[in-house]
Amino acid sequence: MKYRNYRSYILIGLLFLFLEGCISKPLSWKDELHKDIFLLGHRNWIVVTDMAYPLQSQEGIKTFYTGEDYQDILSYVMSEINQTPHIKATIYQDRELMFMEEPDAPGVTELRLRAGDLLGDRLQYIPHEQLISRLDSVSRIFNVIILKSNLTIPYTSTFFELDCRYWDNIRQKELEKRIQ
Repeated sequence: MKYRNYRSYILIGLLFLFLEGCISKPLSWKDELHKDIFLLGHRNWIVVTDMAYPLQSQEGIKTFYTGEDYQDILSYVMSEINQTPHIKATIYQDRELMFMEEPDAPGVTELRLRAGDLLGDRLQYIPHEQLISRLDSVSRIFNVIILKSNLTIPYTSTFFELDCRYWDNIRQKELEKRIQ
């Protein structure tokens, strides 16, 4: 009888171990981005936002609240994009950010400097509503990943419009000439 109970405990223990292995823990936003980066291509977007950025209902948009520092997220996204052989990014920020002043949004000056150092001359400024409109239009057909930070400074979203690293407009135009 003791032997039989012992075997039952072992079987129950093995069952719990098996089930624990089958139940996967949710991936962190970094794991999700790392997993998805090779699925993303030209016309997909990645957006790093402040906390007040709205949760959008479009089906093609996947939003993560990271709870992390804005600059750290920007750095991670840049690193992930730069390590891929297939994509590069055109980078936009809200034009309004250029006109924000320290009394209105404490910390905005340092944020602009740090973002400028990280993103460099690749950064373009476009009015917020135009970027939101483009994102809305794109997300109807293509996937968008939004990474919300713990930042509380307005107009600080950074939009990464992905494009093909190994093909460009010059080659495309040459190809189109040959086709005609």
